[in-house]
Amino acid sequence: MYNWIDALADLQNRSEPCVLVTIIEELGSTPRNAGSKMVISASQAFDTIGGGHLEYKAMQIAREMLASGRQDSHLERFSLGASLGQCCGGATVLLFEPMGQVQAQIAVFGAGHVGRALVPLLASLPCRVRWIDSRDAEFPGQIPPGVRKIVSEEPVDEIDDLPPGSYCIVMTHNHQLDLELTAAMLKRNDFTYFGLIGSRTKRVKFEHRLRERGFDSDVLQRMRCPMGLGEVKGKLPAEIAISIAGEIIATYNANFGQQTSRAEPIAKLLPVSRRSPTAHLKASN
Repeated sequence: MYNWIDALADLQNRSEPCVLVTIIEELGSTPRNAGSKMVISASQAFDTIGGGHLEYKAMQIAREMLASGRQDSHLERFSLGASLGQCCGGATVLLFEPMGQVQAQIAVFGAGHVGRALVPLLASLPCRVRWIDSRDAEFPGQIPPGVRKIVSEEPVDEIDDLPPGSYCIVMTHNHQLDLELTAAMLKRNDFTYFGLIGSRTKRVKFEHRLRERGFDSDVLQRMRCPMGLGEVKGKLPAEIAISIAGEIIATYNANFGQQTSRAEPIAKLLPVSRRSPTAHLKASN
């Protein structure tokens, strides 16, 4: 078992959210002294604050915080009597501190010029980024912290590994690959945001082909193509990247704390003035 210090460092290196629980006050007989700590992630717990039902309740509270996206630290007082199933008879106060809460799990398919401009922007946000391409040589020599580089001969296979509620951006070098990624993403249909680089003409062509595969209009409407904020004009990779990042930020701000697998369409989340998709995303990466 990791001690809490090593566990916290390991989870933060992997950008995995967790809650640090600390005994900050002990009154009477308690299983452990003030200052004792444990770390709780969505699936694991490290170190101990004394075991028993107190620890079970602490884990339950911490995981509820992780599931809801709660980021404020708070105190909770527990009496260690019969109601908690403990016989110590004292009382303890626990401090719950969220660590490394991620607002968005993002998958970027494509390491071309727009992808190379976009990913560093996303890496500077409270996000965890998977950056996926079949061409290892297209990735820069230095990958930003918080970004996982994935070189895959079959990028479509990576969609199965994405967490529900992911933010997905498709901008590969190949229109057929874009189509296959789009079909796989819409088949899952559990994303928070899905954007496809391209023009209105590309959207019309893709919609026609996807309808032939059995996708209905409600599902197709969840696809953002063109994507990005309409106010951000320009055709330079940096300008396009800023436009897309702005739309991602608008989406996770609107959905923050809501752990739903199917968020409202982005058109409903943005102000009316932002609902006209950009016309400058006319070429695939």
